[in-house]
Order: sequence, then structure tokens, then C-alpha cells
Amino acid sequence: MNVDAKTYRKLSTNEMAKFVARGYLMFEGLTPPELTEQYLTESTGAGVAEVPAGTPLSAAYAPGTALRGLVDTPAIRGILDSLVGADPVVDHHFVHLTLGREQREAFGMKDTFPSQHWHQDSTIDTRAGFDVQIMWYPHEVTLEMGGTRYLPGSHLRVVSEAAIGRYQNIRGQRHVVCPAGSLLVLHHGMWHGGGSNRSETTRHMIKIRIHPTVAQQQLWDLSDFSEADRKQRAIFWQLAARPEGDLHDILCEYQPWYEADTGRLEFVNRIRLFRYLLGDDTFDADYWLTRLEFPPEKRL
Repeated sequence: MNVDAKTYRKLSTNEMAKFVARGYLMFEGLTPPELTEQYLTESTGAGVAEVPAGTPLSAAYAPGTALRGLVDTPAIRGILDSLVGADPVVDHHFVHLTLGREQREAFGMKDTFPSQHWHQDSTIDTRAGFDVQIMWYPHEVTLEMGGTRYLPGSHLRVVSEAAIGRYQNIRGQRHVVCPAGSLLVLHHGMWHGGGSNRSETTRHMIKIRIHPTVAQQQLWDLSDFSEADRKQRAIFWQLAARPEGDLHDILCEYQPWYEADTGRLEFVNRIRLFRYLLGDDTFDADYWLTRLEFPPEKRL
């Protein structure tokens, strides 16, 4: 998704629905080269400052630093305002480095290409809302560099981290391959892990987890949300073609790893999340929640 870094813009309903359904949004080449170059210089010099948990994002990074420039970028402010609202706080940040071949050999790791196991950061988190994790890639990430892998649509399936750590490859998984300055924005429940770096170059990524301090309801630009989006439609058998970008299609998008039956639980969880964000407990897509909520006497 290409976005002008200098333009403050809130997410659209279409983009919010994609985040709800897939658990991520990717913005390629979002930040300017001078900011990424500054970060790479700072991270290899004085390093990245510590930030106590609960520090307001607006005060977490010193003026003039690359990370302050990152969170102050107008486009990124628009993204965060849409997802977590005003005055969020920092939960934590972490600098991820995956060594290149030369560095591995220096540490006696000549024949090894370590990767991180699949994991979900927040198995304990049962809120209706969510934190976002922004992953910033300050240099180009090639396929050989083994960028972050993540599983679209996994964010609402709560599991034991130890259990999914035994998985290797999963149908539908994605790997970050991107230009410098790209930003991956994740729901805190996304299954993910660092890939195996088989290049000569050390891979850098900075992750910042951001926690809301306001109700995450109607925070985005709802100008493209209409009464037509509330109406139910025929299910399975449609005589007319659906318009591209249909809200119900987005919320009921299958992922390759879904089972034929229990995968539908993801639709239910997505619609519940979208209801919460919309602030409307009557909203439904393809009747998934309505058919569950009718009391028995109204089914007759």
C-alpha cells in the first residue's frame, strides 16, 4: 500500500476492514531515506534509548532522533490515530537484528541459518480492543534476507505460543520483502516470527508496541461507510456480481490455512471486532452473528 508520508490521512473503512480481517496493513517505502539512514547511524552508535512501559508515545523518543521522526511522520500519525486513537502509550520496543553471513562466521555460526519460531505475543490478552505493533524496516529487505514471516488472519485465534512454535511452514504465510522505510502494522495477536537470513547483510527491524488509552470506536474516516454496508445479502448464491471492495467480502475473506468448518469461527470473531470498532452491536456480515443471536422463539 503506497501512502504519502507527508500527508496526514486517517484510514478508510475499507482499510480498517482489511486490518480487522487480515490483522495487518503494509505500507511500502513509507518513510524518507534520510530518516532511515539516521536510524541506522543511531542504532549502531549510541543505540536506541530505553523507554519505560506506559510512557506516552508523544514523549517516548527525544526530539531530533530517528524514532521521534518516525512516530511524528504525518502518515504514521494518521494510521495510529485510526487504530489506537489519541494519546497512546508505549508498551515496549525492541531492536531485532538477524546477522548476515560475515557476522555469523565471526561468531562461529558458519553453517547455521537460525530463524525464530512461530509465536503470538499476547496469548494472555483477552480485551475487545487491541494494541498495534509497528515493524519498521530501515533498509531494503530482500527474499534472501528472510524478512519477518506472518500468517494473515491468525490474530484472533488465541493459542499457546509453545504449541504453535512446533509448526514449520503454514499455507498462506507471508514473508516481508520490501523497500527501505517500509512499515508493517500488526494486530498484537498476529502469529509471526523472524526469518532465516541467508544473505551477507545483517537485517534490521525495530518493533514498537503501542497501547490505546481511549475506546477504539469510530476512530477512522467513516466517510466511505454507508447504510448499504449494513444490509444483508444473499449468501452462497448471488445472481449479480459483487462490487469490488465490498465490506462483507473483506470481513468474510478466507485464508488458505483455514479449515473448512472451524475456519468460519474467524468470520464470527472478525465481525465481533468490527462491531466493537464501529460502536454498533447490530452490525453483521453475511448473517454470521445474527443467526446465533436470535432467541429460540424468534426462529419460528
